[in-house]
Amino acid sequence: MQIHIVQSGETLYSIAELYGVEPSVLAFNNDVANPYRLPVGQPIAIVVPTVVHVVQSGETLNSIAALYGVTLNDLYRLNLFLNGSSEISIGQTLYIEVERDFLGSYATGGYAYPFVSQTLLCRALPFMGALMPFTYGFRPDGSLIFPDDDLMIATAKEYGTEPIMHLSTLTEDDVFSVELAESLFASSETQRVLLDSVIANMQNKGYTSLDVDFEFLGKENATKYAEFIAYCRERLRPYGFGVMTALAPKTSDDQQGALYEGHDYALLGEAADAVLLMTYEWGYTYGPPMAVSPIKPVREVVDYALTRIPAEKILLGISNYGYDFTLPYVQGVSRATSVSTKRAFTIASEQGAEIFFDETVLAPYFDYTVDGVSHRVWFEDVRSISSRLRLMVEKGLRGALWWNLNRENNQSLVAINNLIDTKRLDLFSSSTQI
Repeated sequence: MQIHIVQSGETLYSIAELYGVEPSVLAFNNDVANPYRLPVGQPIAIVVPTVVHVVQSGETLNSIAALYGVTLNDLYRLNLFLNGSSEISIGQTLYIEVERDFLGSYATGGYAYPFVSQTLLCRALPFMGALMPFTYGFRPDGSLIFPDDDLMIATAKEYGTEPIMHLSTLTEDDVFSVELAESLFASSETQRVLLDSVIANMQNKGYTSLDVDFEFLGKENATKYAEFIAYCRERLRPYGFGVMTALAPKTSDDQQGALYEGHDYALLGEAADAVLLMTYEWGYTYGPPMAVSPIKPVREVVDYALTRIPAEKILLGISNYGYDFTLPYVQGVSRATSVSTKRAFTIASEQGAEIFFDETVLAPYFDYTVDGVSHRVWFEDVRSISSRLRLMVEKGLRGALWWNLNRENNQSLVAINNLIDTKRLDLFSSSTQI
């Protein structure tokens, strides 16, 4: 894969001609809003095919896969415009092999809300070894609150993606309830009831592992939370289910704040089969304009985690979104709007904004003004995603999980396919080897 940075006066068609690639493929892979009005500075990922196939009468995607000894998922990953569908037409050109900067095979996965677009989900799942429908909740008596996850689970299985049950203390008001967690920790009977329900649900729906996400617990609950994760693992192991948990992005044992103090890396790393480092949200809705996942603090979190948890248990969090901040920033007043990569490119195109790449934080941004209000947009592109995948490889981590798949970012999928082969988490099967 090559990356071309758009210069003034260039169009999608001039770039496609320069590299000898199909304009429609180039546009789809790069979330292009207007082929004649590319923002200066936009990165264009150039996927160079080495083997192509032109669809003939009577052929199916299955027969083409068999002809070249590849899988359907291989073809979906190389041909994003298929949207994970086997429907093809006569005369269509399919990529069979492409130039890659291959680094190895790693576990991947993504979170998604039940209202995720089915098209986006089917496009992303060939790149995802696991799918975590967000989220199951529970009541004070330990009974489960169910999301509408049936279609998501069925779709995941179509692509060989393992569905993982996500359990959190998130309430209907979209806040993590400390009270709910504390009442659970205080009652072994409630824990038993909850885990009975979890196991029954996992067996009924075909979930393979449990992902537990309790946040803002405070220092007073850190040990109790680790004990609960250990109990989950003890209960689920006889059924062949693994357990993972999400960790706040800490850089030291004594980092202050309820979000950080409630997660003891050493204890949780020992209790779980795997952990997710939530390495994002430095730039956030109510904060000052900055990158969501600047590489320096992300690296610092990983380096600290490796002093407490084996690398083979660690999954890196990948932010799949950005924020549109208003300027100047006023604490307690300013509120940023979440944007997808595709939306960021569209705004830059419509506003005639030039995109810059900050080499310090390894993230793109641009400025624009509308109706007298100044904006700065920090977001993700093929370069920022690639930088974190390379960090994952450098540190020998187990893999990476995307938050989340509801937002459109084809450049992220191109980056994955360029650098790694994706595989399932398989938490239980590998936990006995850790």
